[in-house]
Amino acid sequence: MPGPRARPVPEDRVRGCAVPSTLLLLLAYLAYLALGTGVFWALEGRAAQDSSRSFQRDKWELLQNFTCLDGPALDSLIRDIVQAYKSGASLLSNTTSMGRWELVGSFFFSVSTITTIGYGNLSPHTMAARLFCILFALMGIPLNLVVLNRLGHLMQRAVHSCARRLGGAGQDPSKAQWLAGSGALLSGLLLFLLLPPLLFSHMEGWTYSEGFYFSFITLSTVGFGDYVIGMNPSRRYPVWYKNTVSLWILFGMAWLALIIKLILSLLETPGGLCSCYHHSSKEDFPCWRWRQGPHGEPESHAPQQGCCPEGLMEIRHHLEPSTQSAGCGMDS
Repeated sequence: MPGPRARPVPEDRVRGCAVPSTLLLLLAYLAYLALGTGVFWALEGRAAQDSSRSFQRDKWELLQNFTCLDGPALDSLIRDIVQAYKSGASLLSNTTSMGRWELVGSFFFSVSTITTIGYGNLSPHTMAARLFCILFALMGIPLNLVVLNRLGHLMQRAVHSCARRLGGAGQDPSKAQWLAGSGALLSGLLLFLLLPPLLFSHMEGWTYSEGFYFSFITLSTVGFGDYVIGMNPSRRYPVWYKNTVSLWILFGMAWLALIIKLILSLLETPGGLCSCYHHSSKEDFPCWRWRQGPHGEPESHAPQQGCCPEGLMEIRHHLEPSTQSAGCGMDS
């Protein structure tokens, strides 16, 4: 015989338990944003003011030393330099172009567009290129999501396969799964976050911390644009460099998406705030799974102690009402 039936809670109680959890989530979200606002304002506000004052001081010293220059002319020159830099030109030394819109640079721009990184250091200026960019992103972003989802599934299958092999070698199944997951996490940290800064330090002249910062900001698709590869006009970059970084971005985003999904699954574990189904007793009753037998009679599987997870209880519509059993306690 199956365990005691669980009675559903009225709909007004279901709605009542969903609203407080949503409000708590919004309050936590706003509190987290307030925390970031305060910390960034405290750390960066004074530095930005000092940088602005230093620039204005250098500007006035330049005007005093070169009396042939006037303020509006210098401001116009500065705006032209900034615009030229955005267009991919450089006025340092004898270099006039950083190759942003050459074949390799255009490929890297395409990657940063469909992955939604959007560093902001480069953007199309012709109207035809802007219109094409809209269409390219409209079709490319969903395609990129499909590719990332497929790569994520392949990585997940590899982890499960490793866990099964460890379990078949005599390991405890839960311990084998833990070992496989830890191995995937550590190998991903090594390949996508810890080793790439060494390459960036060698190719770009950055420190290791700057390379690590660029790696995470890129793979998380934040893409501030303060650090971008291949932007130093005094350095020569091999052809394979940006192509390799593009592949690193693709696989690294898939790996980081798996990690973020794991974190979300931990944060959204049901059973914490409220339950819309409850037992008639405080004790844990076994959960039964029903299906129709070969002769039309309902038959049940062996019970499992405790509350069954969401989706485990299957109630067939063709069963009689007397043979149906309500599900275990589930989160709303």
